Amino acid sequence: MHERSSMAELVSSLREELNRYSPGGKLPSSRALVERFRVSPVTVSRAVAQLAAEGLVVTRPGSGAFRAEARTGAPAPGDTSWQEVSLSGDSGPEVVPRTVDASGVLVTLAAPRPGVIEFNGGYLHPSLQPERAMSDALARAGRRPGAWGRPPTDGLSELRAWFAREIGGTLTGADVLITAGGQSALATALRALAPPGAPVLVESPTYPGMLAAARATGLRPVPVPVDTDGVRPDLLAAAFRATGARLFVCQPLFQNPTGAVLGPDRRAQIVRTAREAGAFVVEDDFARHLAHADAGPLPVPLVAHDQDGVVVHVRSLTKVTSPSLRVGALAARGPVLERLRAIQVVDSFFVPRPLQEAALELVGSPAWGRHLRAVAAELGSRRTAITAAVRSRLPELVLPHVPSGGGSLWLRLPGPGADEPALVSAALRAGVAVAPGRPYHCAEPPAGHIRLSFAAVAGPAEIAEGVRRLRAACDELFDRPGPTDSLRA
Repeated sequence: MHERSSMAELVSSLREELNRYSPGGKLPSSRALVERFRVSPVTVSRAVAQLAAEGLVVTRPGSGAFRAEARTGAPAPGDTSWQEVSLSGDSGPEVVPRTVDASGVLVTLAAPRPGVIEFNGGYLHPSLQPERAMSDALARAGRRPGAWGRPPTDGLSELRAWFAREIGGTLTGADVLITAGGQSALATALRALAPPGAPVLVESPTYPGMLAAARATGLRPVPVPVDTDGVRPDLLAAAFRATGARLFVCQPLFQNPTGAVLGPDRRAQIVRTAREAGAFVVEDDFARHLAHADAGPLPVPLVAHDQDGVVVHVRSLTKVTSPSLRVGALAARGPVLERLRAIQVVDSFFVPRPLQEAALELVGSPAWGRHLRAVAAELGSRRTAITAAVRSRLPELVLPHVPSGGGSLWLRLPGPGADEPALVSAALRAGVAVAPGRPYHCAEPPAGHIRLSFAAVAGPAEIAEGVRRLRAACDELFDRPGPTDSLRA
């Protein structure tokens, strides 16, 4: 059983049983709960902590957990209606409107109910995360001299140098800032490189978290279509001319959600087009460590051959390790680096030193290389499994591109009348969560899409079951009588 669902079920059971105890009554010991519910000690500890956070139990070190005293009546709710007027105050004619919409991001962050297969996840399944190596690294980091002191605002020099070597080219540690993961780096770059109200060119489709950050900053995302070789240079040049934009954000390697890799003949052209427009390129290299075992040699980052400071590079350790190892980097050349540094300091001061030290310990250990090889092999195997399952059981869903990196498939629904929200809802009723395609577009999408993550599930067996459930959802929604009929609008 999945650890999270086990904890949820244990919390529910203990919550129901609390009525058997008087206030101050002692609950069974952790060992007794482990044996009775057949869960791990960690699950018991987390369940008790959840009940304590709800005020239902109190814990006493060395003594156990006890039912809390009955709570007095809750105070009457306040009147927050005044906030509607205040929050709408940024909609005047001379004020740049900002839209703070995290719905596209929350799709991949929110945990579905127990038993639902998570084809909507955005991170590696726990079985793929290097939990033992991270725990050991964190323990070693905590013993480093000065590990709990204040770090340099730019980040530890050793970690900055490591990122510079990873990115390649002529970059040095002096060109790198340590950030609290890739999302934080993107938000910093967007604020630094374009003023509120300005247009920002983005790939279409693209990562919803970047769109949300751009809109929250007051920027206006303008779509530039991608194909199986990445963004189209002719359309990018036309978009620069039409909008006067001074910023383009892209993912040249295993683009999210399509999995496309920017073609070799387009790479220099993209940077040259931006340079001629006097614009920056933000290169989000989020998936470099998510290449599949059969991917072959990877192209070097755009920033590696950019001596003119056109490219601002974003890199993170989070995607290939754990959602909670939020350590990333911004790399840039020229005066823009000082602006990036100033914004980051104002926003967050610095990334906690213990986390930076743990990252250094992790990437410097023999376990790091083993982990990367294991992830590459497993993601390639899972991609093959889900591709075969989709083509066999969901032939009406169009798979334009089979990726050689990343952790998901991008599927187009057939016909202009296919109801994307209805399919997402039907899938959830069938016990499988999928990511809707609409949040990946900043304008009207050309068709309905869904994204299926194969990195966030337990393995091939869960992939097969998830596709079976998705087939059932299609049958329910579209009344499909046979395995080869098309979805009906």
